[in-house]
Amino acid sequence: MQVHQRDEIILPVFFFRVILWVMVRLINNKNVIVLKKAISGYMQLQKYFTHILEVNNKNLKPCIYAMWHADQFCVYGVEDKAHLSILISTSFDGDIVAYSCEGLGFKTVRGSSGKRGAIESTLKMVELLNDGECVAIMVDGPNGPLHSVKNGVIRLAKMSGAPIIPVGWYCPQWNFVKLPSWDKMTAPLGHAEILNLYGEPIYVPKDLPQDKEADIRTQLKAALDDIHKRLPEVYMEAKKNNEWKKLKK
Repeated sequence: MQVHQRDEIILPVFFFRVILWVMVRLINNKNVIVLKKAISGYMQLQKYFTHILEVNNKNLKPCIYAMWHADQFCVYGVEDKAHLSILISTSFDGDIVAYSCEGLGFKTVRGSSGKRGAIESTLKMVELLNDGECVAIMVDGPNGPLHSVKNGVIRLAKMSGAPIIPVGWYCPQWNFVKLPSWDKMTAPLGHAEILNLYGEPIYVPKDLPQDKEADIRTQLKAALDDIHKRLPEVYMEAKKNNEWKKLKK
């Protein structure tokens, strides 16, 4: 039985390794539209098998959803997708991700790690937040280090006055796959009952001194770490209460 379970886990991981290998070798300007449509098609199909239970989402508007890069697909659990903009890099693979997200009904803001690109994307997100919309940021992206909160989300909250809402997702099923990438990104493959767990809002005063921003980064990291510690227990409790069956009714 143990060998069978191990095989079940290895197969989808192997599948995604092959997909990543093929993508790396195929991505170029001539066939990027083919890859965009292929990835978007997978995500469009997967949405029918993805069942996300949200716990403690206060649905504040505006707000800044903050997650680790590994949990980036958790935004699919947010109900009001039409008023949620996701920050996505201007990289080549970012084009593919942005195309797929927009196909699912989200809006996107493109930004880079360079100073000019970061300023432009920040100002755009401040504008969206001031209009009462929400944004989502992978706080250790786009290139890591893993689980290290960058300054961008803190300064965005400071400029806009919108609260930061930490969030993580979890599923113990074998087909909730961890990809072999730097961020250890997780994604469902087939039917999956997933839990989104939200932390308490973190407000950043507009007059917060720059030398105090590190304290907020520490607070946000602690909140995300706490969410991930609690996720398995909260998941099992929800499973015991048949919450996903209620969700499907």
